[in-house]
Amino acid sequence: MLKKIITFFVIAISTSFSLQAQNKVVPIYNGAAPGSESWNWEEGINESNTWRTQVVYNVTKPSLTVFAPDPAIANGTAIVICPGGGFIALAMGNEGYDVANWLVKKGVTCFVLKYRLAHVPNNDPIKYFNDAVHDGDKDKQKAQQEAMPMCIADGKVAIAYVRAHAKEYHINSDKIGILGFSAGGTIAASAAFNYTPENKPNFVAPIYAFFPKEMQGKVLPDAPPMFITVAANDPLKLQPHSIDLFTAWNTAKKDAELHVYNQGSHGFGMRVQHTTSDTWIERYSDWLGVQGLLKK
Repeated sequence: MLKKIITFFVIAISTSFSLQAQNKVVPIYNGAAPGSESWNWEEGINESNTWRTQVVYNVTKPSLTVFAPDPAIANGTAIVICPGGGFIALAMGNEGYDVANWLVKKGVTCFVLKYRLAHVPNNDPIKYFNDAVHDGDKDKQKAQQEAMPMCIADGKVAIAYVRAHAKEYHINSDKIGILGFSAGGTIAASAAFNYTPENKPNFVAPIYAFFPKEMQGKVLPDAPPMFITVAANDPLKLQPHSIDLFTAWNTAKKDAELHVYNQGSHGFGMRVQHTTSDTWIERYSDWLGVQGLLKK
């Protein structure tokens, strides 16, 4: 009996990795990404860490992993998903692949973005993150800050890539959005400012985003609708960032929805914590439906 159980789990795990491997991965730049042409370190993956998810670090070649829905339910909507990790790492499972696997069942074509990050000189990106974010290491904070403009640029290029290849992926070029968590939320929020026709998102969702008021630009007359979520007990104290962003949209009389959950902490993503933040993605789906983005 034990042998059968072990065999079952081996098959299940193998199937999971096989399905993941079948997803198409595409680079978003032709050649080296501008500004990081000399980066020559190897991308790394950390599977065992306190974030309890697959973590990718030292990204030098930005790419999109494509999750295509069943053609029978595909609705033409596309979302670029940006995992978080303080511009140092990427929580690819909890804030990337898990989100895509949920949304693809709603008929949405998902593109999980791996964007450029600060260089981690060892195989412990979580310690590097903690040193910078929690312990105030100035050198590591500087590395974060220097990476941020590249991360934001990668998000804009990703949107432009998806729009340019809309026909190939059977999506509507007027139904392309961006969703991001924490540092990925910085990328998502930034996409709602200073855009061009090529990289403008049609809808935006910063989730517990790092986006201080000084990063806000002018809310343009054709600003995209925005869905914002954060936990009231976020230990990184990012609640005002979400509230200020909502206020800017609301003051400009633009479409915005804000959810502040009593519990959830930071980085809740797709985790089940038995708090109301567990259902944020269902509220996001409701919002997408009201926006007409889940109709074929």
